[in-house]
Amino acid sequence: MFHVKHVEWPFAREFFVFHVKQAERSLTPVEKGGRMAITRHRPIGTLWRSAVRPPEFELGCMTPEDAVSESDPAVSAVKLPDNLMEVGAVVEGGKPISSGRELPRVIAVANQKGGVGKTTTAVNLSACLAELGYRTLVIDLDPQGNASTGLGIDPRALDVSMYDVLLQDLPLEDCVEGTAVKNLFIAPASLDLAGAEIELVPAFSRELKLRTAINSVKDDYDFVLIDCPPSLGLLTVNALAAATEVLVPIQCEYYALEGLGQLIRNVDLVQRSLNPALEVSAIVLVMYDARTKLADQVAMNVREHFGEKVCRQIVPRTVRLSEAPSFGQPIIIFDPSSRGAIAYRQLAKEVSGGTPQRVG
Repeated sequence: MFHVKHVEWPFAREFFVFHVKQAERSLTPVEKGGRMAITRHRPIGTLWRSAVRPPEFELGCMTPEDAVSESDPAVSAVKLPDNLMEVGAVVEGGKPISSGRELPRVIAVANQKGGVGKTTTAVNLSACLAELGYRTLVIDLDPQGNASTGLGIDPRALDVSMYDVLLQDLPLEDCVEGTAVKNLFIAPASLDLAGAEIELVPAFSRELKLRTAINSVKDDYDFVLIDCPPSLGLLTVNALAAATEVLVPIQCEYYALEGLGQLIRNVDLVQRSLNPALEVSAIVLVMYDARTKLADQVAMNVREHFGEKVCRQIVPRTVRLSEAPSFGQPIIIFDPSSRGAIAYRQLAKEVSGGTPQRVG
């Protein structure tokens, strides 16, 4: 057999793949269940079990007998962070996300860790809810304005934004913009929102600014989704004080779990001091890579710990989901038949719980 100790992707990719294929030709294939299987040697040690393998690396369709066993130390069960184990009771209350809930619903999409699919979920879930017929408003509370650009709004070209709503007492209805999706609207963020954390400090009822604004328009919508910033500052506190539910997207990796405990503690704090109706209604597993054992272990452990609060639908990691924001479109417009579009449509059905649209 052949052995390679170090491979630097992508610089050595072509060289490595060429020699792997050459070595493959010298192996004797074993027919198992009509599939080609490669003798279970690991020519590159732990890289064979690594988190992400490029498609070229798949030498054959491995059968269950060839797969890495559960007892393999490289894929042993993932231990949830200690701070997450301590806050499970906070999430256990309330009813599952799929239960029918009264409209309108105000949902904060929150996760203090960046890059975990929070904005992608806010944009695409809201678009799919609108596609189902629900009048849906997205409130972009993230100073980066990614939800705004993801729905075709240029934050640099705005006359008014959520900054004016929070700091200048502008009516929220004057900030709302239409989108390319029927029934979907957005209250965009501008670059000025970056200074709102500091400017809100001396403001009267600073934690309740957003609640007051939303209360004036929420009867016009079935769903209001708030895209929170990836932090636990005053903007996020405003979102939690205004919402009745928190939806938490979690990337299927260990590091993505570490900030979840602190977020849930803050939800508990806001619940006790500002918003008794607030609950964590859903945890959504996103950016799921089916090629990795780690993703399976994280998903399994999160489900065991949080039970029915974890949505059945998992959102896969796909290139098309990553590309859609650069075109200012949700995935159901950018690529309606893609795996990402299908996943978010199913998630929208689960989140809505079959609640009928309001008449009038």
